Amino acid sequence: MKIETTPIKDLLIINPSVYNDERGYFYESYNQRFLREKGIYTNFVQDNQSYSTKNVLRGLHFQNMVPQAKLVRCVVGEIYDVVVDLRKSSETYKQWFGIKLSDENKKMMFIPKGFAHGFLTLSDYAIFHYKCDELYMATTDAGINFNDEDLKIDWGIDSNLIITSEKDRILPKLSEI
Repeated sequence: MKIETTPIKDLLIINPSVYNDERGYFYESYNQRFLREKGIYTNFVQDNQSYSTKNVLRGLHFQNMVPQAKLVRCVVGEIYDVVVDLRKSSETYKQWFGIKLSDENKKMMFIPKGFAHGFLTLSDYAIFHYKCDELYMATTDAGINFNDEDLKIDWGIDSNLIITSEKDRILPKLSEI
């Protein structure tokens, strides 16, 4: 595995070593020892997976009382994955970062605690998988509207084409939280 830094401190891209041959491919999608050697001591306690069709946007979500670190990847298809730095003490507070994750590039992203997270499905469908270091707690579930004018996130498509849940559609702006 190789780790790439991003413009946002502690937000990392993980590129697994992929072994291809005539049968297909193999790669480690998680290796605790490797991550610890790189300074990531996160203890993951829950795995989640979702299936979404084209133009479905999920997010931007976070837990406000019990923040979660996540290791995210797209198992099938392609997504545009976006995070927003909500760490008030961070030099990159309120800044966002986006990256395409797919079954072809096999990239993963380590998202530390203190970020809002969301993704847009770019392919006809996508299966998205992520590990969390805290259990989901509905009572601390929070989010930011994906179309917050102050954040100016470029999702790459007309916002009228985006399909989202009613819950996500009515999320507040970051300035309202």
